[in-house]
Amino acid sequence: MNPCPCEYLGDAGSRCGCTAEQVARYRARISGPLLDRIDLHVEVPRVDADHLSAPPAADGVETSDQVRARVEMARERQLGRAGKPNQSLTPNEIDRTCPLEEADRRLMGQALRQLGLSARAYHRVLKVARTIADLAGNHRIETPHLSEAIGYRRLDRAGPTP
Repeated sequence: MNPCPCEYLGDAGSRCGCTAEQVARYRARISGPLLDRIDLHVEVPRVDADHLSAPPAADGVETSDQVRARVEMARERQLGRAGKPNQSLTPNEIDRTCPLEEADRRLMGQALRQLGLSARAYHRVLKVARTIADLAGNHRIETPHLSEAIGYRRLDRAGPTP
């Protein structure tokens, strides 16, 4: 969704004229239960025309073929582990396939309290963390995987103040 009614909130050109109240009202149109079912909340800044027309940088950037191979390996890992992709895991399967170390359980508990996550969101965060670990080639969910997954849930519904 756009960040505000005029779609320019946070734009480098400061073209947004929306008030904080307008932004809050706009974002409140998406219900909490609906947002709870969206696994990745990612803010994507506007890209300027000069950057879009520039040739792609090759330094350290994965090619599409490399990304595809990594995704295919992660999917094979998921199917081999549970017979289905992570997105389809039941709560019992999540408990078996997404064990956390004690420090990560504390981190998850802190995220539940601070972000007000529901049980549904808790399980969805674990499935995303499991997928991030699979993409990294890890057999266990580690703190960076869990932290990244939690970060995808941190959507400020009111957004930045215009």
